[in-house]
Amino acid sequence: MLLFFVACAPKEQETDVKETTQGDNLMRYARNVTVCQKDYGYLLEVICPWDTTLSLGKFALVKDTTAAVDRDVAGVLHVPVKSVISFSATQWAVFLRLGEIDRVKGILEGRFVTDSTMRSLLAKQKVYDIGTEASADIERMIQLQPDALLYSPYFDGNQGGLDVTGAVLFPFADYMENTPLGRAEWIRVIGILAGCEDKADAWFDDIERRYNALSTLCADVEHRPTVFSDLAFNGQWYVAGGRSYIAKLFADAGADYIWKDNPSTASVPMDAESILAKAQHADFWRVINSNPFPMTYEALGKENPVYSLYDAYKNHQIIVCDILSTGYFEQSQCEPDLLLADFIHFFHPELLTGDWEGYQTKYYHLIEE
Repeated sequence: MLLFFVACAPKEQETDVKETTQGDNLMRYARNVTVCQKDYGYLLEVICPWDTTLSLGKFALVKDTTAAVDRDVAGVLHVPVKSVISFSATQWAVFLRLGEIDRVKGILEGRFVTDSTMRSLLAKQKVYDIGTEASADIERMIQLQPDALLYSPYFDGNQGGLDVTGAVLFPFADYMENTPLGRAEWIRVIGILAGCEDKADAWFDDIERRYNALSTLCADVEHRPTVFSDLAFNGQWYVAGGRSYIAKLFADAGADYIWKDNPSTASVPMDAESILAKAQHADFWRVINSNPFPMTYEALGKENPVYSLYDAYKNHQIIVCDILSTGYFEQSQCEPDLLLADFIHFFHPELLTGDWEGYQTKYYHLIEE
């Protein structure tokens, strides 16, 4: 969690962000990446999420090898790439949905995969489990000879010795976007890498249309039910800031987030007493369940007796996402429209009409008795 509370430390690869022209940027919602069209293909720049005056690197994505490439790039990739190693499910899941999974040769944390196709590829060793981020199999990466490593950048700039692989180290900062459409728009980056940008753009355009149509339904609702999020951990409660990803979803679904005025885009630690004082009478409570068994009110009450003091607990208005059965971390980033529809289903079910009539939630449900 400390990653969210400290500034981005410059590293050797970082440069000052100076000349990127926003008018040339093809990205509409993502703030951690810019994409500009060039004669050779695309110039992509990843912005440091913790200090937006810094760049994590510029990358030339080359389609036309006869055209001159910008000189000040951290790496050159000929697209479509032949092979990549993906450090996050939010990356390989997009390759899969685009029909380009053959380009993915390795992933991290294979034991946590829920998608049946990826599990089959791992079992057949068509895709290799490279281990964990803290203990990645560098030798296997070198053997696979990927064009690029799509890694998750961290504030300290530590790349864990990945440079020895000889691959282009491509910082994939999608997880630090603080809006649902901003995260989803990284689909378009994968589309360029896989050489199917038209298909990726059409996919994102559809997501954008559906998401914005749903949020418009809730824009002028008179009653906005109150909501708070998450559970205590080791005596502290990490509360999503008022400018965070989940806060944006709550607002767009017509809810009044208890910490909407908090200026943070990340999680903020608070003690249980402060949480109770402000959120005790909230209408709804959103939680994540990472266990393989269903969450129940009885189990929550035993876990922490304080939970039973909340109105949302008493009134059985706790909204839960079972991440293992829903594939939340593999799919939800690319389905913000469905996440939004899930929350509207609880906050304003009367608004789900027309194409959304009879909508069955995909990721969230009320905790059962």
